[in-house]
Amino acid sequence: MTVTPDRLNLPARRRRHARLIAALTELIGACAEAAGEVYRPIAAAPPGQEAVAVALLPCVQVSLTAATLLDMARAEDEARWPAVVVREREEDLRTYAARCVVAQAHGLMEEDGLPGGVPLPTAEQFAAMDLVSAGDAVAARWRRDPEQAVALVHELVAGGEFSVDEVLDEAVAATVLAGLLALQEARAASDPSTAAELCLGAVPHMALAVALASTDLD
Repeated sequence: MTVTPDRLNLPARRRRHARLIAALTELIGACAEAAGEVYRPIAAAPPGQEAVAVALLPCVQVSLTAATLLDMARAEDEARWPAVVVREREEDLRTYAARCVVAQAHGLMEEDGLPGGVPLPTAEQFAAMDLVSAGDAVAARWRRDPEQAVALVHELVAGGEFSVDEVLDEAVAATVLAGLLALQEARAASDPSTAAELCLGAVPHMALAVALASTDLD
């Protein structure tokens, strides 16, 4: 495959997002360890023992620290690749402008509004929502069939309104959010077994985020 000199200067996605990927893998291990603090005492207890003391605090701690850990990792990745960040933002502005043009061409701004007199979003708001929708769609399809998800990415970028990295990064954000929401539920659970199950339920989302953050399609 032939690539442009600009593309040759870009790091692989697994290097560009190395700190985020490392933080996600750390979270996966922390979720498993927290769940183990619930399950191991139960497994070690005599068969006839009804009440077993387990540790719920690790599940709570993982939930409380997860978002901050990931935010710090993203900031560290940006600090490591400042020139790449500038290029990404320039690309984001280009594709954002293209989505605004598409929204305006479809006459979205000429409508009277939604029922009840609620105004429609602006073309700029539609442009932002379109990117979120694209990322959600790619993440959902990746769970079922990665090859179909790759085809969807190429379909989305064909018109110039999206870039490959932009769509994949939005898909990462969608899966990370799903994992963080699962951890929030774990924190709110009063039953240790439920908390452990919810902690483990965050793991597939984090693992998918790692896959998306590591994927190069260009």
